[in-house]
Amino acid sequence: MIRKAALSAIALLGLALPAMAQDASKEAVVARRAVDDRKAVIATVEPIRELRARARIGGTVTTLTVREGDAVQDGQQIATVVDPKLALQMQALEARIEAQAATRDQAQIDYTRAQQLRPSGAVSQAALDLARTRLEAAERLLHALQSDREVVRQQSTEGAVLAPGAGRILSVPIAVGSVVLAGETIATMATDNYILRLELPERHARFMKAGDTILVGERGLQQEQGQETLRRGKVQLVYPQIDQGRVIADAKVEGLGDYFVGERTRVYVATGKREALVVPDGYVYRRFGVSYLKLKNGDEIVVQVGLPVDGGIEILAGAKEGDVVVRP
Repeated sequence: MIRKAALSAIALLGLALPAMAQDASKEAVVARRAVDDRKAVIATVEPIRELRARARIGGTVTTLTVREGDAVQDGQQIATVVDPKLALQMQALEARIEAQAATRDQAQIDYTRAQQLRPSGAVSQAALDLARTRLEAAERLLHALQSDREVVRQQSTEGAVLAPGAGRILSVPIAVGSVVLAGETIATMATDNYILRLELPERHARFMKAGDTILVGERGLQQEQGQETLRRGKVQLVYPQIDQGRVIADAKVEGLGDYFVGERTRVYVATGKREALVVPDGYVYRRFGVSYLKLKNGDEIVVQVGLPVDGGIEILAGAKEGDVVVRP
């Protein structure tokens, strides 16, 4: 009987241990530790590259298929430039080619006749050489005119203005009917890849480095701290020059494709270390716009939360160090 009772107790203890471990995993202690001291700055959405679609020939804009804000693909035709002089040049070259072809044919006939008469001595060697030279000159001139025709034909095809990359159109400074020169800008566009450009006070220069994590607030500048959803990004480049007391840095953040170029947003950057109360993720919950923590004894306390930190969230007020909290 004693042995059976002992085995039953061991079995019950074995069933209880996973439940106890599960309950323990739902508890956490509000602890004080070193966190990044983050400051709020304003960052601007900028394209990595700003491209310009330019006219390759001079002429008149006959078609324009884009306007500000349109999305374009790499190589998409956005306008057509027509130069009426190219058609006239093509006609002139066609006529010269026909005339030169006739000259070449006559030179070929003269050379063939001289070859036939040379064995009998009716034509001198000098006359044969002269006929050969005239034939070669006529053929080379014909090839040159044909090359000129291909150049004009290529210029006609270059009237199509193509997008130099994929992105969105920022400005179109011309209209249909405008006269443009070769190299003139038809449209300015921003590439699809956007970055956040940060301008920090000079005193923060020693804290910024490539690879640092930043926290990006929601679109707009009116959200209050602790009530906005923050996204993480990485500093890609810190420019080695201070401009008017400002440090310039570029950060990579996912999901900026629908932002306006030049749009500003709030960003939190690390400017050192400080001590703070931290509770792990998943223990703070909100109800009716108020943040709560649930203590181990079942009481609920109202807390003021700060920014997310590594492995948790900062507690600004409402809790004290050593409080044991459970998941809601």
